[in-house]
Amino acid sequence: MPLNLQLVIGNRNYSSWSLRAWLAMRQSNLPFDEIFVPLNRPETDGELEKHSPSRLVPVLKWNGATIWDSLAIIETLAEMSPDAGIWPADAVARAVARSVCAEMHSGFFRLRRDMPMDIRTDRAGTQHTEGALADVAKIAARWAECRDRFGDSGAFLFGAWSAADIMYAPVVSRFRTYGVPLDAKIQTYMDAVWNQADMAAWVAAARDEPYEIELFS
Repeated sequence: MPLNLQLVIGNRNYSSWSLRAWLAMRQSNLPFDEIFVPLNRPETDGELEKHSPSRLVPVLKWNGATIWDSLAIIETLAEMSPDAGIWPADAVARAVARSVCAEMHSGFFRLRRDMPMDIRTDRAGTQHTEGALADVAKIAARWAECRDRFGDSGAFLFGAWSAADIMYAPVVSRFRTYGVPLDAKIQTYMDAVWNQADMAAWVAAARDEPYEIELFS
């Protein structure tokens, strides 16, 4: 039976959770149709109600089933495409990768609140609140730990591109947008994420989007 996968996403420039699910879809190598719902518009709630029980994006639609959380989507795709390398092959590395993904999924609220994703705009030197910078320090330390322990085989947190990099890809975007000062090792990792082929494709499409959302008033 064909999988009939559809991924519902929001604005590429702003929707960090959509980015995560889309990168995982691309990593899975599974064919899918994309449904785009522009956010923060009068018709947005009505359109999302058609697809999402939470009225949020992203949503993976699969033969009548609906998966409406980014990490759940990643896990579902890893099961559907076990050879795609969504999780590290080594059991210990895989367990640590799941831990750092869960930490991103449930934590770092101050960074998300004070430095929302905005790929197109250069806001260097702004939004450097005490809380956001505390989260920055924790994230940079976690990246360094993963790179030091598991990263010898490649440029990413666990060597090869994986769910861990996918979960932190929007953070790389935030650090770039707000001009967060980071050491050379972390900057090298960020450059690898930014230049990864699927990430680069998303960024290019975000820059071409016609939609604008006011993040700060």
